[in-house]
Amino acid sequence: MSAAIEFRDVSFATREGRPILDSISLALEEGSVTAVLGRSGCGKTTLLRTVNRMIEATQGEVLVRGESVASTDLIALRRSMGYVIQETGLFPHFTVERNVGLVLEAQGRPRDERQARSRELLHSVGLAPDAFSRRYPHQLSGGQRQRVGLGRALAADPPILLMDEPFGALDPLTRAEMQDMLQGLLARLRKTVLLVTHDLDEALYLADRIALLHEGRLVAHVPPEEFVRSAHPKVRAYIGAFHRGERSREAQR
Repeated sequence: MSAAIEFRDVSFATREGRPILDSISLALEEGSVTAVLGRSGCGKTTLLRTVNRMIEATQGEVLVRGESVASTDLIALRRSMGYVIQETGLFPHFTVERNVGLVLEAQGRPRDERQARSRELLHSVGLAPDAFSRRYPHQLSGGQRQRVGLGRALAADPPILLMDEPFGALDPLTRAEMQDMLQGLLARLRKTVLLVTHDLDEALYLADRIALLHEGRLVAHVPPEEFVRSAHPKVRAYIGAFHRGERSREAQR
């Protein structure tokens, strides 16, 4: 299977020379979900943002479907991928319907087409169009806003989704509902997804492969079942940080 996204010895350093990414080489297969884990400041979001050129790699090359992003028209590049962030980035003065169809509006699509697509996507992400299309972001819960943000990212049917901690601000029950909804959507749509998360359970539940970054370096890129069995000390330390309460209770019995 061919790579939808490929990082070839990608490095990035700040203007002051502080290294953020250090020679990352990584390939994401078409239609796969790759979760990137790591502690805060390890370079996860920086790596994701080199794909849509919100950040330009200092060294190395990022390829999307075999073409270097550095030589691709920036607008065309960004329109070829959906982008979902933790706070959704919805426009507060636009209705839900218009927020979802905003990419299509920028493409000059007819209003009837935008409305129909918005209603279709609202239904797909679990929001009844008749109940939600005329609402504004401030009239939605956090989970509902994230659903709208995901719908907007899918509006132009992009082959690639970039997701940066999309459910990080949600309570555990809402997050679980969102994960179930996303898993169902991806099973139908077969997008290539790069998912940045801190949550090991989320990565294990959603991803086909898990990458772990540590201080800007790639220390693992394996299927979930291999990740949990890995003997690598950085992987073991990351896994060990989860479910500490459960283990503490078990030790007290």
